[in-house]
Amino acid sequence: MRQPSVIARRVAAASVSLVLAAGAAACGPEDSGAQGAGGDSAPHKGGTLTVLNSQPQQDFDPARLYTSGGGNVPSLVFRTLTTRNRENGAAGAQVVPDLATDTGRPDKDATVWTYTLKAGLKYEDGTPITSADIKYGIERSFAPELSGGAPYLRDWLVGAADYQGPYKDKKGLDAIETPDERTIVFHLNKPEGEFPYLATQTQFTPVPKSKDTGTRYEEHPVSSGPYKVVSNDNDGERLVLERNPYWSASTDAERRAYPDRIDVRSGFDSAVINQRLSASQGKDAAAVTTDTNLGPAELAKVTGDKELAARVGTGHFGYTNYMAFNPTVKPFDNVKVRQAIAYAIDRSSVVNAAGGSALAEPATTFLPDQKSFGHTPYDLFPAGPSGDPAKARQLLKEAGYGNGLTITLTHSNSKDFETSPEIATAVQDALKKAGITVELKGLEDNDYGSRIHDVRTEPGLFLAHWGADWPSGGPFLAPIFDGRQIVRNGANFNTGLLDDKSVNAEIDAINKLTDLDAAAGRWGALDRKIGEKALVVPLFHPVYKRLYGKDVKNVVISDWTGVLDISQVAVK
Repeated sequence: MRQPSVIARRVAAASVSLVLAAGAAACGPEDSGAQGAGGDSAPHKGGTLTVLNSQPQQDFDPARLYTSGGGNVPSLVFRTLTTRNRENGAAGAQVVPDLATDTGRPDKDATVWTYTLKAGLKYEDGTPITSADIKYGIERSFAPELSGGAPYLRDWLVGAADYQGPYKDKKGLDAIETPDERTIVFHLNKPEGEFPYLATQTQFTPVPKSKDTGTRYEEHPVSSGPYKVVSNDNDGERLVLERNPYWSASTDAERRAYPDRIDVRSGFDSAVINQRLSASQGKDAAAVTTDTNLGPAELAKVTGDKELAARVGTGHFGYTNYMAFNPTVKPFDNVKVRQAIAYAIDRSSVVNAAGGSALAEPATTFLPDQKSFGHTPYDLFPAGPSGDPAKARQLLKEAGYGNGLTITLTHSNSKDFETSPEIATAVQDALKKAGITVELKGLEDNDYGSRIHDVRTEPGLFLAHWGADWPSGGPFLAPIFDGRQIVRNGANFNTGLLDDKSVNAEIDAINKLTDLDAAAGRWGALDRKIGEKALVVPLFHPVYKRLYGKDVKNVVISDWTGVLDISQVAVK
C-alpha cells in the first residue's frame, strides 16, 4: 500500500479503504475475538449488514482498484489467485490460496510462476471461471482508461512496460500463458519471491471477455465471490450486494459470507458515523465502518462506557509515520545534524499529538513492528521517550552549529493526526530544547503531496508516512530506499535520494527468496543498515480503533489490514 495521501488511499478500497490505508505492532485486536465478538450466540447466516463510510467505494472495477489482500468490500465480489488469511492478528498477515490450489509454484530462480485453478469455480451466472479469464482481467488493467491499480505488473511481467491493454492490442501479453482452462503461467523480468502477495491484488480477478463493458464494467462487474452487485449508485456512493447463488464455500475457505445482503452507504461525516454506531439503533445495530476511526475525543468517551468499549475493534496495519530528510539541502547534508534531530525527538509528545498511546505507538524502526515485515528491534539514536537534547547539542557542536541552528519543517494542514500541525508542533517544541529553532511551513494537502514527491521541490525536512502494499519488508523498503526507483521527472518516493549499491544489491538478493520467513529476517537486517544513514526519523505506528454495532458478531481483525474484515461478519 503506498502513502495514503498519494493513493488517497485506495486503502479505502483496499483493505482499509486505506486511509487508513487505513490501512503496525505485531499483535491482534485487543478488544475483540474471532468468535462471538459482538454477542454471545454463535454466528449464523442471514440478515443485512450495513456499512457506514465516509468515502464512496469508487471505481468498483477490479482493474482500477488498488487493494491489498483483495480489499475489504471488493473482496466480497472479486476473488483472486491468492488472498489474505482471514484470521486475527499476526496469523492474518499470511498469504493463502483463493481461486488457486496453492500460493504458486516458482521455477528455481522465481522468474516463472505457475498456478492451477480449483475445480468447480463459477461466476454469478453459473458459467465456469477459466485461466483465460484471469489473463484477460490482468490485461485489461493495462488499458489507460482503466488505470489506477497497482503498478507492479507493468514492471514485473516480461514485455509489459509498453502494453496498452486488450482494447488497443488484442494480441495480449505473451508473458501470461494459459496452456489449459485451469493453468496460468507468469513470466517475470527478474526474480520475485513475493509474487504470491502480488497475486492478492484485484487485477488478478477473472473477467469474462464477453461481459466486459469497458469503463462501465464497474456498474455491474461479474462476481466470482460470495456476493454480486445489485446496484451501484453515483460511483459507489451506495453499493448494494446480495448473495451469488453460484459461489460455493467448498471452493472458498476464507470468506464466511454470513449476511444475505450488504448495504454500503457513504458520504457521512466521521462524527455522524461514530454517533450512529454508538447509538446502535434500528439498522445501525447491524452496522460497521470500513474507513472511519475513533478520534481522541470520541475514544475518551467510549473508554468510559463499558458497553461501548466492548464494541471497539483494535487493529494494527503495516504503517509508519516519520520525518524525512532531503540530504541535498543544507544543513541536512551533514549526517551529524540528522543524527542530532533524531536524538532530540520527544516521541512521547508526538504520540500525544497523534491522539495518545491508544492510537499511536512510538517507533524507532522504519519497518512496522510485525513479524511478517521482518521487524528487528533497534534504536540507533537512543533518546528515551522524551528525547536527549544534551546529546543533540553535542552533535550539533561537532557539526559546526555550536550556537544552534534554524530549520524549516514542512507539513500538511490536513487534520489527520499524522502529517498535520499537531505533530509538527510537537516536533518543534522538542527540537527547541536542543537549540534548534523550527519554523513550520504548512501546505494544503494536494500541494504538500506534490511538493514532497518531486525531487525539484522536495523540502529539506518534512513529515511523511508510508503504508505497505502487502505485509512484507519489500514494498516498505524498496520504494523509499532503492536508488533505481528514484524518479527525476515524476512522483518520487525515495525522498532521501539514496542510491547505495550494497542496499540495491541486497534488495535484489532478498527478492529472489521464495522462503518468506527467511526473506523477512533479511528485510529486518536491511532496515537497520539503512537506519544508520539517518535519512528518516521514525515517529510512531498508528493503532486503529473502530466501533461496530451491537448486533455484529464474529469480528476478525488481521495484521494485514488492521481493520474489521467484513467477509467474516455475522449479524443477528
